[in-house]
Amino acid sequence: MVFHKEFQTAGKEPGLQVWRVEKMDLKPVLKQLHGNFFTGDCYVLLYTTAAPSYYIHMWLGSESSQDEKGAAAIFTTQLDDFLGGGPVQFREVQNNESLTFLGYFKSGIKYKQGGVASGFQHVVTNDMNVKRLLHIKGRRAIRATEVDMSWSSFNRGDCFIIDLGKDIFQWCGSECNSFERLKASQVAIDVRDNERNGRATLLMIEEGGEPQALGPKPNIPAGSADDESVDRSNQKKGVLYMISDAAGSMKASVVAQTSPFKQEMLSSSECYILDNGVDSKIFIWKGPSANTAERNAAMKAAEQFIKEKKYPKHTQVQVLPGGGETTLFKQFFCNWKDKDQTTGPGQAYSLGRIARVVQVPFDSSSLHTNKTMAAQHGMVDDGSGKVQVWRVEDGDQVPVDPSSYGQFYGGDCYLVLYSYRLGGREQGRHNHDVLKCLISYSLLQVRVTQGQEPAHLMSLFKGKPMVIHLGGTSRKGGQSRVGSTRLFHIRQSSTRATRAVEVEPSAAFLNTNDVFVLKSSNTVFLWRGVGATEEELAAAQYVTSFLGGGSATEVSEGKEPAGFWSALGGKKEYQTSRSLQKMVKPPRLFGCSNKTGRLIAEEVPGDFNQSDLATDDVMLLDTWDQIFLWIGNEANEVERTGSAKIAKDYVDSDPSGRRGIAITTIKQGMEPPTFTGWFQAWDPKLWETDPLERIRARF
Repeated sequence: MVFHKEFQTAGKEPGLQVWRVEKMDLKPVLKQLHGNFFTGDCYVLLYTTAAPSYYIHMWLGSESSQDEKGAAAIFTTQLDDFLGGGPVQFREVQNNESLTFLGYFKSGIKYKQGGVASGFQHVVTNDMNVKRLLHIKGRRAIRATEVDMSWSSFNRGDCFIIDLGKDIFQWCGSECNSFERLKASQVAIDVRDNERNGRATLLMIEEGGEPQALGPKPNIPAGSADDESVDRSNQKKGVLYMISDAAGSMKASVVAQTSPFKQEMLSSSECYILDNGVDSKIFIWKGPSANTAERNAAMKAAEQFIKEKKYPKHTQVQVLPGGGETTLFKQFFCNWKDKDQTTGPGQAYSLGRIARVVQVPFDSSSLHTNKTMAAQHGMVDDGSGKVQVWRVEDGDQVPVDPSSYGQFYGGDCYLVLYSYRLGGREQGRHNHDVLKCLISYSLLQVRVTQGQEPAHLMSLFKGKPMVIHLGGTSRKGGQSRVGSTRLFHIRQSSTRATRAVEVEPSAAFLNTNDVFVLKSSNTVFLWRGVGATEEELAAAQYVTSFLGGGSATEVSEGKEPAGFWSALGGKKEYQTSRSLQKMVKPPRLFGCSNKTGRLIAEEVPGDFNQSDLATDDVMLLDTWDQIFLWIGNEANEVERTGSAKIAKDYVDSDPSGRRGIAITTIKQGMEPPTFTGWFQAWDPKLWETDPLERIRARF
């Protein structure tokens, strides 16, 4: 197959490459002008990671012709073939781009009127006679749209950039806030540095201090509500279809009506459509052994599907090769396992939105200095602080005997106070309600449910495993009678902390990866699965020490005596596949704001950083195993009180079926390393000065 000459350099180096369709040909766009798009044109973009992995985007301008769209589709298919069929493909429509796409342009994307057919060229003009007005919208995903150079284009709620060539003015409406001003400044600086090659003067002006170039100023209307929102209530309504080219026509047949799906539903010899149309997203999965016709027609099949379903034309499409699945696709599957996953805490990495996320090994001695490790393993320190435990009885807090710290009963609620030192000050960490729900108000709140205990909570009990008894209570006179046969499941976390949970005494609960302690009326068995660790074995021996019944009989999987199976009520099928440790999932950051008049959550695109934390909002950080709610100092009461429900709804509507995730609430300026470690180069002094003052220094 003959490939376009422009593809000879495609994917050779990490980073972004951009081409524009010009008269049915493909022309490169200079790096200085990446992020500028003419509304009458179509573009092909390639993002290459260091792994390497590839992401191809076909961008369609709102005023582009059908011929240009067809040419862009052909070039996209050719580029995919040139790179071996491995890239992930995206169909992008102006004003409805994917977060992956928006993440490439941290200074925002700029829509320019016209296109190649109108004679507009992507060149560094340095033209001091330029005269245009850019309307800046979005707090998380910034879009700068060229509008008529007229006072009728302005409103008091937004920021605008008045570009007069040698002079660039950032105009801020009286109703826009500091965070919106900050984001608009990034766009203004980008225009000066890249489009003017740094040769223009940049000034920030407030409403009322405008230049005379625009003429007399009329009354300016109030700002309109942003139309960008995230509504997750319908995300769980995914439908999975298999597509085939039987009789030369693409047909789709239903595989599963609702998510979450199972990975086994995907055959390597077929192609599939995952329909999340209610959220304006369509995914095409290409099996590695699917026939060439089906693989090459994937994008066409998606567009046909959108038309048949009568979905909006701006519906986003991702075409994914087997092995190149994105996080947004995998979240619809309850049991997804990646090919590169390995057992134990030393996993490799998984591909996320763009970059790979490296798994950091656990080392308690470096918790205070390695914030990335502290974040990934959920540890604020090495567990050497002070622990106090209370049991909740009739609304009161009753101290628990320190000799039984680490043992919890399913019929009780507990409050664990952990005090540790940070920056010379003692901090309090409340692990609220290990087993049910107890709300309290402290410096750092962690709501924990049984079975979802954070690693740090499990590490607090001085080398002993955390033990959870099945039902019952430890209250005096209230202890329910324990059964004559008891089974404890012992499992180690990635931090090497262990948890022993009592389960029903049945062989169905066994797992080849773990250790179990079985106490019957006359003996104690310590059963060791093939994939169990030495730490799990040591924790099991601790469990046998308080169960009584004499010394334990150690049993290896596959060599069980008849008495072992008899105590469990006979042999049954159980988990015998060596489970794979969960991969590090790329974290996701959302802003929870009611600036539009209703409380919504909007995702921050791309690789986020500390400056994306809006101090006038509540931010939600999802690290897969834990949810953080970060309360900005300027967040209003509606945002503070309503964001907890957004966090709960976010988890409850997860199409993967994820439930019961620990939710930690923290305040601006009091962030633990479990939070800050997810942000590269965290600066604890960032908010001591006004961010706008820092960026004004660049004007």
